[in-house]
Amino acid sequence: MALIQRTHGEEQPYWGFGPFKIRLPGVHYRIEMPEVIQGLVMFVVGLAIIPLLEKYLGMPYEAALAFTFIAGIGYILPAMLGVPLVPGWITPAIPVVLLYLNGFEPGPEAIKALFALQIEVTLIFLILGMTGWGSKLVDVIPNSLKSGIIIGAGIAAMMGELKVGGRIDATPYSLIFGSIISAYVLFSLSFKNVLDSNPLAKKIANFGMVPGMLIAMVIGWGVGEYPMPEIEWGITNPNFSLMLDYLVFSTGFPEWDVYLLAIPTAIIAYVIAFGDIIVGFTLVKRIDHIRDDEKIETDIDRVHLVTALRNGMHAFLAPWPALAGPLWTAAHATVAERYAMGRKAMDSIYSGGGTFWITGLVALFILPLVTLFKPVLPIALSLTLVLTAYICIMVGMEQLKNSTERGVAGIVAVTLAMPDPKSTVFAVVIGLVLYFLIERPRLLGKHDPADEIIFADPVDDKAKTSQTEKV
Repeated sequence: MALIQRTHGEEQPYWGFGPFKIRLPGVHYRIEMPEVIQGLVMFVVGLAIIPLLEKYLGMPYEAALAFTFIAGIGYILPAMLGVPLVPGWITPAIPVVLLYLNGFEPGPEAIKALFALQIEVTLIFLILGMTGWGSKLVDVIPNSLKSGIIIGAGIAAMMGELKVGGRIDATPYSLIFGSIISAYVLFSLSFKNVLDSNPLAKKIANFGMVPGMLIAMVIGWGVGEYPMPEIEWGITNPNFSLMLDYLVFSTGFPEWDVYLLAIPTAIIAYVIAFGDIIVGFTLVKRIDHIRDDEKIETDIDRVHLVTALRNGMHAFLAPWPALAGPLWTAAHATVAERYAMGRKAMDSIYSGGGTFWITGLVALFILPLVTLFKPVLPIALSLTLVLTAYICIMVGMEQLKNSTERGVAGIVAVTLAMPDPKSTVFAVVIGLVLYFLIERPRLLGKHDPADEIIFADPVDDKAKTSQTEKV
């Protein structure tokens, strides 16, 4: 029970602080037990970035574990500062970021390169959040380029797992069965059809990725794809002093050419993150109509500012290959579904998201849990990437309006997914060139969107009617 209660139909209570609305657990919202249970399992996804820190930044495990605590603090900021989204990474951008990091030696060079990228992402979010230009900028970007980037990021994520020498070679059973079960619970139409009539299915759905992840881990241990855990008792002891050796204060700041090289990847990361914001707010608006007891504010500028704060914190204190994103789609969808069940199920949208990540931060200190999941961290990351690939390809395809856009987006996607650190630059350039040469009805002069109707898909009856009327 929270100390400050919400009046029916009003916003959840808060303390105003500039552009932010501060809400604290136990004071402004109650702790939700289902989210506590999820947090005790799903925090492992946050730990799953450790293998990437070890591989691409050349960090030892103890220092990488310290980085996850910095990330954990960042995860609790959105609900605390007035953002009704469950935050996570810019997950679809991970393959793109890794392609960028492939151009640098693990260690100081890669750390400086990641700092340059993350500080640029910080500035993009900060400037667009302060000026309110975010939505205007994304409207200017051609639809085919935006969709191609999203689809390409999904393809790159999937190919990273399925390529020769990828995770599918080393751990086929846990990856395949975990992906199938997770996808079935999250996306299957047949599973959704039985939710109302089957209480067990409804309980399983409440936990989102948890069932698939747990089954994948059990299979991995059972068939010997992962070593059995050596469980230790006590409190985790991340090496914060060693962590300091892997920050730019120790390695030095990057040269200007590194900042220039990071610009395309930073722009792509922002475009993907903005798509996450739209998805998250769409889910919020849908459930806001279902419940009239709470008014949910969706402030896109505040999302930008909080995301900028998190990325800036990472850049200086824990460079993060996954970047800090505004939405963890699977976790937010799970929270939204429970919120839609009514106030008894979840008091506030902030109590769901806030409880989830506060529990995740606490779980990082529980040594038995950390050592239990340590051998299977790769499968947690793999499942996240596979599910992200599905969502990216699905959302990217849905946004394309005609065959011309689909063609351009396909070329952008394939170019982006190429295993080349410069593929992000090529993808953006090719996408813009093809947009002007192929999509625009008028190569020169002012572009009239109404002219695009003439060149729409032949199968579009409305387009055919409009074309006939013009003729």
